[in-house]
Amino acid sequence: MSVYTSKKSRESFRFTLFKWAEELDSVGRIQDLFNCYEQALELFPTDEVILNNMGEHLFRMGFRDEAAGYFHKALKRRPDYPEARENFYRVANWLVERWHFLMLNDHGRNRKYQQAIQKAVQSGCNTVLDIGTGTGILGMCAKQAGAAEVYACELSKTMYELACEVVAANGMDSSIKILHMKSLEMEVPRDIPHRVSLVVTETVDAGLFGEGIIESLIHAWHHLLLPPQRGENEFSEQSATGRVIPAGATVFGMALECVEIRRHHRYHITAVCQIKCFTLPHDSMEPYTTERLSRLPGGYKPLTEPFTALSIDFNNVQELEGLSSREVQQVRLPVTQEGKLDALAVWFQLHLDEESSISTGPQEDTCWEQAIYPVHNAKGFVLKPQDELIVEVSCLDAYLRLCSVAVVRDGHEIRLDKCQDLHYSENPISHANQEAELCSALACLQTDQNQTKDFCMVECSEMALLNNQDYHQSFCRALVKLISQLKLKCQNREQGAGVGSDLADPVNSTDRSDLLYVLDVSEGFSLLSLIAASQGQVKAYSSVEKNKQQEVLKRLAHSNNIPEQHLEFWLNYMDDEQGMLQRPSREELWSAIILDCIETCGLIRQKLMEKASLARCLLEEGGRIFPERIVVYGKLVESNTLLLESAVQGQEPTLGFNIAPFINQFTVPVHVFLDFSTLDCNHLSESVELFVLDLMDTNANYSNREVKVQATSAGRITAIPFWYHIYLDQEISVSTLSQNSHWKQAAIVLQQPLEVQAGDWVRLAVKIHKSTISISAYVDCVPGPMEY
Repeated sequence: MSVYTSKKSRESFRFTLFKWAEELDSVGRIQDLFNCYEQALELFPTDEVILNNMGEHLFRMGFRDEAAGYFHKALKRRPDYPEARENFYRVANWLVERWHFLMLNDHGRNRKYQQAIQKAVQSGCNTVLDIGTGTGILGMCAKQAGAAEVYACELSKTMYELACEVVAANGMDSSIKILHMKSLEMEVPRDIPHRVSLVVTETVDAGLFGEGIIESLIHAWHHLLLPPQRGENEFSEQSATGRVIPAGATVFGMALECVEIRRHHRYHITAVCQIKCFTLPHDSMEPYTTERLSRLPGGYKPLTEPFTALSIDFNNVQELEGLSSREVQQVRLPVTQEGKLDALAVWFQLHLDEESSISTGPQEDTCWEQAIYPVHNAKGFVLKPQDELIVEVSCLDAYLRLCSVAVVRDGHEIRLDKCQDLHYSENPISHANQEAELCSALACLQTDQNQTKDFCMVECSEMALLNNQDYHQSFCRALVKLISQLKLKCQNREQGAGVGSDLADPVNSTDRSDLLYVLDVSEGFSLLSLIAASQGQVKAYSSVEKNKQQEVLKRLAHSNNIPEQHLEFWLNYMDDEQGMLQRPSREELWSAIILDCIETCGLIRQKLMEKASLARCLLEEGGRIFPERIVVYGKLVESNTLLLESAVQGQEPTLGFNIAPFINQFTVPVHVFLDFSTLDCNHLSESVELFVLDLMDTNANYSNREVKVQATSAGRITAIPFWYHIYLDQEISVSTLSQNSHWKQAAIVLQQPLEVQAGDWVRLAVKIHKSTISISAYVDCVPGPMEY
């Protein structure tokens, strides 16, 4: 009885705590909220539910490191607690980014760094500072090479704690001092006793300077490093001079044509389901995104030969300090192939010392991606052989910038920021005022992260969505079908009730009760509400929240003759799903609710089924949720690439250091943002239906399912990529696997590869818990047919 009472009391305590926390959160009393949780954890320090909820609040507020700690504690207390496990998996991707696994699995990169550090230490650099130590591997290389003193710093709390564990496991915790701080905050003698003779670092991103290596090295030369050697012939003792590994870098660039980059950075559809859309290019100092060029769907076409954009000596502090004040350099590139100019791609060669270097080029098999500087010209300028492309290279704020500014053709210079005017002068447009307004509206949409107040920020995935014509056309067809059915039903009902002819005319009637109500709760920027409102007799509500994006939709509605009162913006800022989905007028119900079901990364959106359950209660008779059904498909594959990107594969790639067990704590079973069409893998089966989610019929759903699939080839099953067919109604569907999809795919990576022979039957145990898919695979000894 006492156990039952204790359990019931704890459940009552949790319920009260969570309700009070929600109230405090809703009124912005954040400190009081955390005080409540801290007091609760004093009473129940090992309560996994309270620990998990505390982590959820922290994560929503941006405290990812702290949130991960609470999720991890909840899992230690109860390893089978699904909410904590799913939360930890989601936050792990933020805390330990997937490139850490690739980098540590890159034996060639690790070995070259080890050799350069060993050579430097043996030449007299016996005091070492590892800036941005990560797992501590470079600092351990220095200690193993014989350095007398090794220091390391790491800003991320998660990586700092991980490095401490790794160093201790390798028996070096007493000889390597790790500080949880930025190198820019370090001082001598407060943090380290004296200046060091060697700094090692790999704080470089795909664009070389994006992780702040210039600032950290300038600070190091002034405050943490011994002075550099003055010259080859100048006498100085080795122990009295400092140096940096890497010693420098050379940056290369290339112009290219690439449809995949184009559709993620430039709006190029002129009409979506009869919604006329026009856009102008805009001058933009575009920062770079990153891509692995070798894996881009559809590939790319080089339009110029690679060129040297910049060289930098990390052992020359004057050169580092003068980088941001360098004059803008103009490079003239002969065009080698005809093609549309979509981007400049950039990579670099990292010179570790005089003899050894690492290349991040598109043909190299390394852990780095390439930096991409997209071109935003609306139509895209077609380069031709014999042209010369003029590119400007600058390093304002020590941040590498490349910009295509002009093309020289037949001795004449064509400015790329003016070429759209040439296009319009060659193609006169009627209704100039209307289209100018449209141009003005859509020209403010861009993916530039440094947008000014006149521009509207859209994510790359949102731009790809806007360019996904199949997606919009499918939604349009499904909406037209539903709206026609509901209008017909309304007419029949009114005629059966003997309503007068004026009210029975759905086109001419202005009575508010004759309107059909459509709610679009898509994430981010969406045209679906505009498509619905364009059907006539429809009042559409959009969840678009940003004022600039709302302005774009309003101006598009005006230019497409959609009455202003037929488009409203609704409750995107609310966290409460019930508040999001309810009608503004209680007596009216929704004719259609458009739910955003699949994240761009390839996962089902969290709380999707809960939202669907609520949405079903808010539909009028005959109303629909879009989509109504989602079918999950998958395939068995063997992919060494996915293994390398998901976990460190033993001690061999990490030079014998024991790192894998510690960083692999942050391994997650689901690999996201996957391009299945370009994944390096062997297909071991045909596609198979894994699961069905019915958003309109709750009784049709289940939480787990067993599926049998036959291996078509021999090999090791290492992963199960999966994707979705999204059924808007019984006949109309879109696939997240299609070539023009704005969605990526995801894959379950098996903890242990599974050996199969051709003809073997593999049993897949598929489970969905709160929108998270998990799959276990077993070789079935008893052959049998596939289950559907």
